[in-house]
Amino acid sequence: MASTAVPEEREKQHLPLKIYADDIEDQNGAVNGNGAGENKGKENELINGGTTNGQGGDGIVHAEKVLKIVDTGAEPREKKTNTQKERPNFLRQESKPEYQAQGIDETPKSPPRQKARKPASNKFTRSMNGIDPNLSTAEKIVGGKNGDSRSTKEYTGADKKMVEKVEHNGNCHKIISLRPSENYQTQLAQDRKERPLSSGKQAGQRWKNSAIRWAPLSIPLQRRLQTCVVLFHTLCIAMGVSIFFFLCAIPLFWPLLMPYMIYCMWSTASTSGMLSYRSDFLRGLPVWSLFASYFPARLHRTEELPPTRKYIFGYHPHGIISHGAFAAFGTEALGFSQLFPGIKNTLLTLDTNFRIPIYREYALAMGLASVSKESCENILSKGGPNKEGMGRAITIVVGGAAESLDAQPYSLRLVLAKRKGFVKMAIRTGADLVPVLCFGENDIYDQFSVDTHPTIHRFQLLVKKLMGFTIPLFHARGVFNYDVGLMPYRRPLNIVVGPAVRVVQEQEPGQEVIDRVHAEYVKQLERLWELWKDDFSPNRKEEMQILE
Repeated sequence: MASTAVPEEREKQHLPLKIYADDIEDQNGAVNGNGAGENKGKENELINGGTTNGQGGDGIVHAEKVLKIVDTGAEPREKKTNTQKERPNFLRQESKPEYQAQGIDETPKSPPRQKARKPASNKFTRSMNGIDPNLSTAEKIVGGKNGDSRSTKEYTGADKKMVEKVEHNGNCHKIISLRPSENYQTQLAQDRKERPLSSGKQAGQRWKNSAIRWAPLSIPLQRRLQTCVVLFHTLCIAMGVSIFFFLCAIPLFWPLLMPYMIYCMWSTASTSGMLSYRSDFLRGLPVWSLFASYFPARLHRTEELPPTRKYIFGYHPHGIISHGAFAAFGTEALGFSQLFPGIKNTLLTLDTNFRIPIYREYALAMGLASVSKESCENILSKGGPNKEGMGRAITIVVGGAAESLDAQPYSLRLVLAKRKGFVKMAIRTGADLVPVLCFGENDIYDQFSVDTHPTIHRFQLLVKKLMGFTIPLFHARGVFNYDVGLMPYRRPLNIVVGPAVRVVQEQEPGQEVIDRVHAEYVKQLERLWELWKDDFSPNRKEEMQILE
């Protein structure tokens, strides 16, 4: 009969502890009828030989709960039957428990959850709420329902005080209101006086203080087109000369340029009065509407003019380039044909301009003609329904180059007292005199004053005497800025056409007749100024003056 394997029973019988695996084998051997004595002998040999771990001084080995497999180096046992599996000869020992199993399935469990985390410190909470954590706190709690409570906290420090209302609900709380104390604003204003700021230089200040004001990039397309058209008209003479010299640099064009130069020198197209090169299509192009709207310019009529008579329009003042005269009488941008139907007007300019290659073709196509005596007589005595100049008109800028030297902004100084040649021409041709006053012509450019720079003025008069034209030292704005350049300022031009002064034709008028007509013309011009100066020249610096 096999011995018991229970450790307590074997201890009472003074038997050594029995290995669990060998006990199973002994039971199998007892059943099979063999192997019990052999196994028992080996068991005693292993235990008494001290090969096991955990044996005490009394030779007793204590059982443990986890089995360990230890290789003893013994010979493998023979198979007892064919169906019995071969088992390696290992010594199994129990180790100390490494965990304490709980539950039905004897599996290790995760450690129990810790208690709820402690709420963040008051200092951290106040820092997250935007309150200085270094301020001292005085709290007053008011109880509520279901464990809720509300508290009012006052944070006080050396130089500030704030009041906070908080609602508590269990482990959560929320801020109801946060406001400064009553004396907070007073203390803040006092701090600003006691601790003023010292700032460095402002970035971009030099750009803002610059004397040049640059145009922004977000300019409407229409204004850009207006600038382009005015720039073209301002530089058209320089562009014509440049194109001519560029063509002269190419030998291929020499056979064409030589005859063209001879034609320009001997041509009478500008003085014949036939206006054969005039193009109504070119004068009515929409681009000239852009030119007039740049300032903007406007043409005004005081009285209707019958198309059965001839007219000489006297334009005042000359200004620098006479942009108003070109817009009103050199193009149809301001509607001259609608205001004065049946009248064909021709703007006159210096005869030297028609000797400039390329540019002269442009001027003739726009209907311009020479201001010479021959040209004026031919235009007013040829053409029209009766072939004697009826319905014809010419526009003369009476002041000329001398008046351009007195063109100062917000002033009107006219060189007119001794200018009587156009009056004599009107009497000889039988043309009525029509005064035209342009408000704003002198305002679109700045130039050196005659009073402050007399030396420059004398030099300009010398150039005019020798060459027939003058060089005004002017400036205005640029294409991309508002302070430096040759582009005119965007200031309104109002061209007012006054009533006509009736003239009786005389082939050889006397000086008395000329003076009388001239005085009547000046009187009508002064009347125009008095009637419309408050409407069209409110920023004037002085009244109109008539010089020499």
